[in-house]
Amino acid sequence: MTRTASDVTADAHLDTADLDRTSEVVATRTVAWVLLVAGLVGFAAAFVLAVEKYWLLTNPFYTPSCSINATLSCGPVMSSPQAAVFGFPNPYLGIAGFAVVAATGAMLLAGGRLAGWYTAGLQVGAVLGSVFVAWLMVQSLTVIHALCPYCMAAWAATFATVWYVTLTNLDRVRHRLPESLDRAVGVAGRNHSAILAGWLLIVAVLVVVTAWQF
Repeated sequence: MTRTASDVTADAHLDTADLDRTSEVVATRTVAWVLLVAGLVGFAAAFVLAVEKYWLLTNPFYTPSCSINATLSCGPVMSSPQAAVFGFPNPYLGIAGFAVVAATGAMLLAGGRLAGWYTAGLQVGAVLGSVFVAWLMVQSLTVIHALCPYCMAAWAATFATVWYVTLTNLDRVRHRLPESLDRAVGVAGRNHSAILAGWLLIVAVLVVVTAWQF
């Protein structure tokens, strides 16, 4: 059977569509750098908070280095019940979690590949971490009425992590999604940095507006 020019053109369009559906929504190297930087920033913030918490426990009169004024002050936050929800200081969770995130980013940069079970676990951890961070943020703004600069660095690192982990995992199952969701994932991937920046900007505005009231 003779193939016409229109048939060849149609096949080319189909090949292009299939390639678009299976291509990476965000470059692996970009995700790797985000996870590495976010993991290191979050780890550093959690480590400093753990050290500051230790000094505060050993000396009730100790003034944390991040206590700038009545609003930007780590002391009230670290002394609150919310700072040890599970019976130990929250920064310990950050040290463990962000170490995994940073190690994952380094592994991807080295050319490693993530197994499905690992990405699933990373997704669950990132979502739970984001929910916990959101709760802590609300508690800081509405109950404690103080903001911890190191905590806010950890918040930003957590939100960046969950965003890129989610995009990566959605990319793995794009071929199973309805076409509308597939296109939405593609749009999110093409504008990944702008969406994250907008997300962080909204959080920053909410924090500033709420903090201004106290």
